[in-house]
Amino acid sequence: MDANARILVADDEEVMRDVLSTLLSSESYKVDLAENGSEAIEMVRNRDYAVLLLDLMMPDMDGFEVLRELRNMGNTPEAVVLTAFASIDRAVEATKLGAYSFIAKPFKNDELLLAVKNAIEHHRLLEENRRLKRTLRDRFSFHNIVGKSDAMQRVFELIAQVAPRRSTVLIQGESGTGKELVAKAIHASSGRAEAPFVAVNCGNIPSELLESELFGHVKGAYTGATKTKKGLFEIADGGTLFLDEVATISMEIQSKLLRVIQEREFRRLGGLDNIKVDVRIIAATNSDLQTAVQQGDFRDDLYYRLNVIVIKIPSLRERTDDIPLLTEHFIKKYGEENQREGLSVDAAAMKVLMDHDWRGNVRELENVIERAVVLSPGNQITADIFPRNVASPKLDKIPDFVNLNISLKQMVGNFERELILAALEKTNGNQKKAAQLLSVNATTLSEKLKRLGIRNSDS
Repeated sequence: MDANARILVADDEEVMRDVLSTLLSSESYKVDLAENGSEAIEMVRNRDYAVLLLDLMMPDMDGFEVLRELRNMGNTPEAVVLTAFASIDRAVEATKLGAYSFIAKPFKNDELLLAVKNAIEHHRLLEENRRLKRTLRDRFSFHNIVGKSDAMQRVFELIAQVAPRRSTVLIQGESGTGKELVAKAIHASSGRAEAPFVAVNCGNIPSELLESELFGHVKGAYTGATKTKKGLFEIADGGTLFLDEVATISMEIQSKLLRVIQEREFRRLGGLDNIKVDVRIIAATNSDLQTAVQQGDFRDDLYYRLNVIVIKIPSLRERTDDIPLLTEHFIKKYGEENQREGLSVDAAAMKVLMDHDWRGNVRELENVIERAVVLSPGNQITADIFPRNVASPKLDKIPDFVNLNISLKQMVGNFERELILAALEKTNGNQKKAAQLLSVNATTLSEKLKRLGIRNSDS
């Protein structure tokens, strides 16, 4: 692992460059040489190095200036500083500027090689950390949220607009629409992507525990608080805190949440000290917060603080065009996980998926497809493999004719009326488009509107 590392030696003394090159090459390291600080900076810009062996005392551009320049360059090698003028003050100054370690000349070969080995390992760990963060950022990038419908394209546009800002975001949508996924996409596309993303489902935590979970507590704050504990606000400092089901938060905690948003500080439960934090809040709800405010269940001042930017996630019923795309995505995902690559959905099964109302939204569709991938006997998924509530007509929704004392003709007429009204609503009253949606002639639809007594403002 270490033998493949490339090391840059920057020293104005030719003899020292030769000594270091010979020593490092004997350990199979790849070594490049720079005669001064300016040349070293240029070489770092053009090539990746794990370690920079840097002499502090050089003409033109000394080691301290090189360290300052490296700080502005992003991903740079670990600097092991060498100097014949060793002192605590110079070591501290070099460390503050980002030097990994500090070695005095003359040095022992074993001492220098150990410092280089440790610096290479540190560089490797940092690189691995950056790679993992990039992978997570790419995974949760909004470009990877599945959806080509107009409704989802508007969501993508909003994510791109709000991600770079600090403003609080409120995500609204039914359960299973992917509110947390959108929150992660906002975080991953923001300047906070390298900092923590912390999610908490407020509805799953009892109110008496939620305060401690969010703000932490000091030792002795309550029975059982045997030690001081950080809250999620502290853990998320510099990053994003996602508050799911925010409408379920008690009025008492709402007031404390409001203070954090306004003052960017809070106190731990039982504590006296104010703790400053820099946290972006993204809240989510599947209920109507404005109604909760009117009913006195949610503070209006907190509502206005959360309601700065609103992203509404459409239900799957509102973006049926995305069902084939989502289905393909989940088949690929669970096919790879279960060694079932090459699966597809036949036309009849896809029609069943398109016709289902998906009250559980994308989450329900995902569960159905995962089940189908596991249970399908062949390479083609057919409708009979779907759960009964998806594959069969919803008999529980068919009325009891006897008890209703209503004829089949009346029921068919009522159903026809509902279908026409739904088509008109979906096309914003456009009678021609509604006729196309219902696969009837425009004149036929016009006659039905008259017969059923439906008045269409756009007709």
